[in-house]
Amino acid sequence: MQDKRCNEGHGRELICINVDKVYDWIVKEKSFDISPTEAIAFPALHSDTSLANAVVTCEVTPAAMDPVVILNREDREFCIDGKKVCLQQLTIQKNFTLTVIVTVAGGTLRSVGIPVSRCEQVTLCAPEGTDVEVTYTDLDCFVCSTGALEFVAGTPNVTPNSIRFTDLNISVSTCQSIQSTFPVTVEFSANFCEPREDFPTAACPAPTHPKQCPAIFPDTDHRRH
Repeated sequence: MQDKRCNEGHGRELICINVDKVYDWIVKEKSFDISPTEAIAFPALHSDTSLANAVVTCEVTPAAMDPVVILNREDREFCIDGKKVCLQQLTIQKNFTLTVIVTVAGGTLRSVGIPVSRCEQVTLCAPEGTDVEVTYTDLDCFVCSTGALEFVAGTPNVTPNSIRFTDLNISVSTCQSIQSTFPVTVEFSANFCEPREDFPTAACPAPTHPKQCPAIFPDTDHRRH
């Protein structure tokens, strides 16, 4: 005999899903400066490109690989609401990719991605085994100073031409959401979702005529005379 439960339809039932449990969560601002001293490669830069009156801007994004790395995790006791609580002081390394953009008379030059790392200490409930996720609600940069720009010839087919800045200073500002998480499987009661109905296909429209101008045509007054 077939199990009745196989034919119960789409009613409410217990289901299990895999999710990340959030152990702790803070939001904070953090700013830092970057001052590259080496020449920066620009793949589209040519020897005849004029750098006079160049405008320098920047872009910064989280690194594609290992945007956050936990370097150290240390238990610390805190007194919260009169109770001793064991939290973890984490030293994390946040990795970014910086792109310098130089706008000249001939167009816009984008540098190769420059890896940038900054370390920070945060205190969270993040016991051994948990991970740290950083989401940037705002991540921006601006160029404070550039100094003089100097063309540096690259090696054919090996190293792109570069620009050396005598005083390049870039400020990065972040608004960051930092969470300690751990993957878990949870059970809860829920209804299965049903698909919505498809939109009806519109029928062929009835023939239409352009708007008329009865106020001026036909000229009924003219035909009376």
